[in-house]
Amino acid sequence: MRARDLGISIGLLPPGPLNAITDVAGVRVGHATLIDGEGRLRVGHGPVRTGVTVILPRDGEIGANPYFAGAHTLNGNGEMTGLEWLRESGMLTTPIGLTNTHSVGVVRDALVAAGMGEHGGGPRWSLPVVAETYDGWLNDVDGQHVAAEHVFSAMAIASGGPVPEGNVGGGTGMVTFGFKGGIGTSSRRVEAGGQTCTVGVLVQANHGRRLRFAVDGVPVGRVITPDVVPLPGPPVEEGAGSIIAIVATDAPLLPHQCRRLAQRAALGVARGGGGGEHSSGDLFLAFATGNADLPPADAASGPGSYPPVGIRMLPDADISPLYWGVIEATEEAVLNAALAAQTMTGRDGITAHALPHDLLRQVMDRYGRGA
Repeated sequence: MRARDLGISIGLLPPGPLNAITDVAGVRVGHATLIDGEGRLRVGHGPVRTGVTVILPRDGEIGANPYFAGAHTLNGNGEMTGLEWLRESGMLTTPIGLTNTHSVGVVRDALVAAGMGEHGGGPRWSLPVVAETYDGWLNDVDGQHVAAEHVFSAMAIASGGPVPEGNVGGGTGMVTFGFKGGIGTSSRRVEAGGQTCTVGVLVQANHGRRLRFAVDGVPVGRVITPDVVPLPGPPVEEGAGSIIAIVATDAPLLPHQCRRLAQRAALGVARGGGGGEHSSGDLFLAFATGNADLPPADAASGPGSYPPVGIRMLPDADISPLYWGVIEATEEAVLNAALAAQTMTGRDGITAHALPHDLLRQVMDRYGRGA
């Protein structure tokens, strides 16, 4: 179930055919989901409620032909590896991994192995982008159950079709606004600079306080309160979570423009009720596929290895429609994550309840947002 299945349309811009980040040609997404055990937490044994999501920005090796990219941090109580080189070079040179807080290292190492030739060839060095949110409320996060084989599996099954959402991949054990959260995605088609462009967003949503949860401006969290749908039991602290947003577009953008797109994901998070709280890691990355023939960023290739290349850019004065695409798609991706997620009981019997579709529809109707 997704927002539009319930007649809820966020914003004014139309979505792409899949309403997903995979509406940007060449982008593929794969998940590996780990669910095992129940009952009392035994570190190293479970219960396990976690996984990994991999975003492949293009067909073929991204290191050989990187994309321009930029990043933005709303609140830095989190991790996204590889950002220093991305900011320095203005390029995304690796796949993107999403997982739990204590599995960043193994996912990063697996992406290094994949890029170094062990699983498909690539450059002589790699600084992969891997981001995290904390799933320790439901998962044995200290047990570090994600392994390299799960990363390779997610890469192997990655596809450009519809993206599974909710309790999948890196979003398996996540909670958002006191409901079960996880992976969500959405896209928008926009007119910019005399051309039609696609903007797609994928989120790993694990943030927010119930009272502040909003859908298209409707204060849903003030109606579906914890006495209606309980919050996960202790030790879950409201607002003590994070959100990762990955933005893709086929517009011809330069690195500084990608950074500006990444900033707008924060506005989409805010429209849904997120505030970038002190204990939240809110990290956003945007990449643009509109310049597809950039030379490798690998300095080992040596000076003079490639001739000068021509690039295209959308004029800055025409970029605002893309901003709105990011804002709307981010807000809807968060909602899709909650709608697709199913009630999950994790370690120590802690239960994160799904957002009830019927109650949400009733609240939207009450505020004149009927289908």
